[in-house]
Amino acid sequence: MLNKKVKCMLIQPKFSNNSFWNYTEVCKLTGAKYPAAPLGLLTVAALLPQSWEFKLIDENVSDIKDEELDWADIILTGGMLPQQTSILRIIDIAKEMRKPVVVGGPDPSSQPDIYGKADFLVLGEAEVTIEAFLNDLSRNRESGVYFPDRKSDMEKSVIPRYDLIDFRNYLHIGIQYSRGCPYNCEFCDIIEMLGRKPRAKTCKQIVSELNSLYNLGYRGHIDFVDDNFIGNKCKVMEVLDEIAKWSKEHDYPFYFSTEASINLAKEEKLLELMEKSDFRYVFIGIESPDNEVLEKAQKKQNVEVSVKDAVRILSSHGMVVNGGFILGFDNESSNIADNMIDLIQDSGICMAMVGTLYALPNTQLTRRLRKEGRLFNNSLKIEDSSVDIDQITSGLNFITSRSRINIINDHIDILKKIYDPVMYYKRIYKTALNIKPTYKNKPGFLKLMKLALGFLRVCTSIGLNRKTRLLYWNTLLKVILKNPKAVEVSVNLAAMYLHFSKQNNFVIKSLHEKIETIKMHGEEKYNQLMLNGLKT
Repeated sequence: MLNKKVKCMLIQPKFSNNSFWNYTEVCKLTGAKYPAAPLGLLTVAALLPQSWEFKLIDENVSDIKDEELDWADIILTGGMLPQQTSILRIIDIAKEMRKPVVVGGPDPSSQPDIYGKADFLVLGEAEVTIEAFLNDLSRNRESGVYFPDRKSDMEKSVIPRYDLIDFRNYLHIGIQYSRGCPYNCEFCDIIEMLGRKPRAKTCKQIVSELNSLYNLGYRGHIDFVDDNFIGNKCKVMEVLDEIAKWSKEHDYPFYFSTEASINLAKEEKLLELMEKSDFRYVFIGIESPDNEVLEKAQKKQNVEVSVKDAVRILSSHGMVVNGGFILGFDNESSNIADNMIDLIQDSGICMAMVGTLYALPNTQLTRRLRKEGRLFNNSLKIEDSSVDIDQITSGLNFITSRSRINIINDHIDILKKIYDPVMYYKRIYKTALNIKPTYKNKPGFLKLMKLALGFLRVCTSIGLNRKTRLLYWNTLLKVILKNPKAVEVSVNLAAMYLHFSKQNNFVIKSLHEKIETIKMHGEEKYNQLMLNGLKT
C-alpha cells in the first residue's frame, strides 16, 4: 500500500448529543456546529507519510457518506470510552466495504479486546507505535496490534494538520502542551497511560503551532487540552512567557482555556502570566467537598486549598472556573448532597459537572475493586449508547459502600438544585461580581458581527423564555451597573444554560430509570446480576 499515493480517511466518532460537553445549542448561537476540533486525528495525520492524501470526517459535524468512504484506501478512527459504540460502528462499516481499518486512542489502548475486529490496533501514544504499523503496511501485512514500549518524546512532536478542518465548524481549537500528571489520584487513568512524570513540548514548538493556526487564518479560542497544564510549573511558566510575547507581537489573535489542578490558585506568578496571555477559562477537578474522601482517593492536593478561595483568586485574574464533582466514593457521608450543593453555590461555579465514580480500565481503583470482588463484569463495555454517554450517567460500575439508590437520589437532588434557574443565575451573578477580566483578544469585524448576532439570539432564546427572562434581564442589568466588564462572561454563562437545562432533564430521567431497575430486582440481587455480567 505504501508504494502508491494512499487515500486515507480519518473519522472522528460521534459523541452523544446529551453529553455534558456537547453544547451544540450554544454552538449554533455563533454559527459553529460543535465545541471542539478532533485534535487526536489531526495529530495522527501529521505522523503519517505526508505523501498520503487525507480527508477528515467529524461525525459530530456531518454524517458519513458512502461516496466519501468509496474514495478511501484506508480508514483510521479511534477515541475515548464515550465514543466506544461509534468506533465499533465505524469498524463494521469499514469491514462491510472491505476497507482496512486502523483504530487507536485512549479506550482501544485500555481495552484492546473490545476492538478485535479492527485490522490494525495502534495502541498507546501514536508517536511510539505508528512506525511499527507503517513498517508492517510496507510489507503488505493485513493486520497487527502494536503496543508501546516507552513514552513519547514530546520535544519531537509534530504540528497537527489543522488544515484538514474547517475552523468555522468549531467553537475552539485544541493544542496539547504536555502529557502526564505528577499526582496519584486512585480513579485517574491518565497517570496509567501517560505517566506521572509530565513531558512537555518546547517553547519553540508551541510558538510554531500558534504560527500554524495564525497563518491558516484562525482567530479566537484555543484550548490547551492537557490533563494538568501545570504538571511542571517551572516549564509552563517559560512557555506562558513566550505565549504572552508572541500574542503581543501578533496583536492578541487568540485567547485560551485549559485544565489544571486546584493548587494553581497558590501560584501567583503563574497566574499573572496566564492573565497576561489572556487565559479565560480553567477546568478544575474538585471531586468532593469532603477532605476525608479526597485523602482516601489520594487527591491530597485538593485538601490543601479552599475551593471558595481558589475560585475567588482565579476569578481575580480574569478566569472563569468550571468544576468537576464526583459522587459514590466509599467513605462519603450521607450529607454529601447538601455539602456539594453548598460548595457549588458558595464558590459560584456555574458550569459544574456532577457525575458518579467510574472505575475506568487500568486504574488503581479498578484493580482494588476487582481484588475486593466489587467490580461489575463487562462494566467497561458500553451496552446502551443512548444512556451510557459519559461519567454523568455511566458511573458506579461496582458494588457501592453506600446504598446505590441513595447515591443516585443524591445525584438527582444535586442536579435539580444547582441547575434550577434561580440557583444558576445566582452563580452567574456571583461570578460576575468576582471576576476581573483584562481581555486582550479583540474580534475582527466579521467575528464581531457573529458575536452580535449570537447576543441577539441569546436575548431571544433566553431573554424571552418564560422560565429565564426575568432572571436574565435582572442579572444583566445588575452586572452592567456593578461590573460592566463582566457582561461578556455573564452572557456566555447564560447561553450555556440552554445546554445544561436540556442535558439535565435527560440525565435526571435516565437516573430515575436506573432507580426503577434497581428496585425491580432489589439492590442485592441487582449487584449479583451485574457482578456476573448479566443484563438487568
